[in-house]
Amino acid sequence: MYHFSYFKENEKQIILDFFEDHPFVFLTGSSLSGKQVATQIPVLIEERGGQLFLQGHMMRNTDHHKAFAENPHALVVFTGPSAYVSASWYSNPQIGSTWNYMSVHISGQMNFMTRDELIQFMRKFTLKFEKGNTNSLTIYDNLPDKFLNKMMPAIAGFEMKAEEIDNVFKLSQNRDEQSYLNIISKLEEQGGNSALIALEMKKRKTILFPPGVEWDGSRFDS
Repeated sequence: MYHFSYFKENEKQIILDFFEDHPFVFLTGSSLSGKQVATQIPVLIEERGGQLFLQGHMMRNTDHHKAFAENPHALVVFTGPSAYVSASWYSNPQIGSTWNYMSVHISGQMNFMTRDELIQFMRKFTLKFEKGNTNSLTIYDNLPDKFLNKMMPAIAGFEMKAEEIDNVFKLSQNRDEQSYLNIISKLEEQGGNSALIALEMKKRKTILFPPGVEWDGSRFDS
C-alpha cells in the first residue's frame, strides 16, 4: 500500500461512508501451513465504544473457513471505483501514466460467532440490505423454518475488531491544477467508473487548490 501523505484520506466520516458504499469486500488470510486463502463477501461495519467491528459470514468447510479456524489473522480490503489516467492529459505529458483508485485495508483477528450470535447477525444483515423492508420474504424472520434449518448450520458468522486501518485514496492529488482539471474532464467523458473517480476528484478540488492560492507543489516536499 502507498504511504504518501497526499494519498491518504484523514476524514473519519469519509472512511465510514466508504465502508457503507462498498460493503462487498476482499477477505484474505492463510492457513498455519502458509497456504493463502481468499474470498469475496458482503460485510457490516459497526462502531462500538470508539472501536470499529466488521461482521460477515462464509460457507463452512471451505478452504477459507478451515484456514481462518486455524489462523484467525485476516486482512479485509474495501475497494471503490478505479480508472486509468493517461499522462497525455497532464500539462507535462513526458512522465508515466497511472491508475486512480480508492482502497481501505482493515486487519485483525477473526472470531467465529455462536449459533445465537449468528442468528442475530443474519437478522441485521438481511434487513440492512433489504433497505429496512420488514415485509420482504428474504429477511431472516420471514424465511421458512425448513430452509433455515438446512442453511444456517452450513454457514459460519464472524466478527473482527479493526486492529489496523490504512487507506489509499489516489486521486491525482500530486498533479498541478491544470492537469487535475484535464483529468477530471477526460474521466467524465468516459463515464462509468471513470466518471465516479472524476466526481471524487471534484469534491477535493477546492481543498487542493484554494481560490487565490498559487499551486507550487510544496505539499509534496515531505
